Amino acid sequence: MPVTTEGTVPFRGYRTWYRVIGPLPTPGAIPPLLVLHGGPGMPHDYLEDLAALAASGSRTVVFYDQLGCGRSDRPDDRLLWRMSTFVDEIATVRDALGLERIHLLGHSWGGWLALEYVLGRAPGVIGLVLASTCASLPAFAAETRRLKNSLPADVQDVIDRHEAAGTTEDPAYLEAAMAYYTRWICRKVPFPDHVMRSFTAVNEELYGTMQGPEWNVTGNLKDWDATARLAELDLPVLVTSGRHDEMTPALVQPMVDGIPGAEWVVFEESAHFAMVEEPELYRQVLEGFLDLAEAAER
Repeated sequence: MPVTTEGTVPFRGYRTWYRVIGPLPTPGAIPPLLVLHGGPGMPHDYLEDLAALAASGSRTVVFYDQLGCGRSDRPDDRLLWRMSTFVDEIATVRDALGLERIHLLGHSWGGWLALEYVLGRAPGVIGLVLASTCASLPAFAAETRRLKNSLPADVQDVIDRHEAAGTTEDPAYLEAAMAYYTRWICRKVPFPDHVMRSFTAVNEELYGTMQGPEWNVTGNLKDWDATARLAELDLPVLVTSGRHDEMTPALVQPMVDGIPGAEWVVFEESAHFAMVEEPELYRQVLEGFLDLAEAAER
């Protein structure tokens, strides 16, 4: 079993929690995989299947809970909940852990964050994995509303009434939302324990401030769109999505088309959580890409 190290990194007067699966990188070592979880406001637990990459002991995997999530501190300060905070946090975690050369994987919101970080000319990123994500929040909002509108009318009515009333913690709303989640988020039902840990620990204030529900994006990310900047990416990029993903081809295809040389793999039995729904195949695809990215660097 690979060694596991946990700790916290000081960040803006608070603490960001991390977990390193495998040895801390040394100069000349195989670059680790740094994982950016989704949300915003959802802890990393649901991505724990990716730790299997470290099973052989050759590649280190680094998880952390973004500020406001999971085991990290949860400040009561809405002014922190913006893209720039979390871009800065990546750099802080890398510096603290000595992650000079990395592969970066961003899932969902983590993919938006990864794009913003890499497009800012972040050094030492030799491979980028954009997992079940897209490059445009306006397009995402429109597409997920379309998906919601394909649900039975009574389910839509419950969702719409509770969102209008601001009662999204009502059990009826949560039950209706599950009709969406089990179709386009995770088709492995009941949800595995590590997925449920993430779903039940979402920081709703953070999520609402930055995004809001998939089909009603009202937060400060609502106008974020990196589509016009994608051609600036000059590193190996793997894009992954599920056949039944809320990140539909209408969202993913423009991102793939905009990134020079991007590879796109669709997981046929998955929705939004392919690394949970098809873990072994996802690991094989990911390992193959990371190896190729490293070979291209040499």
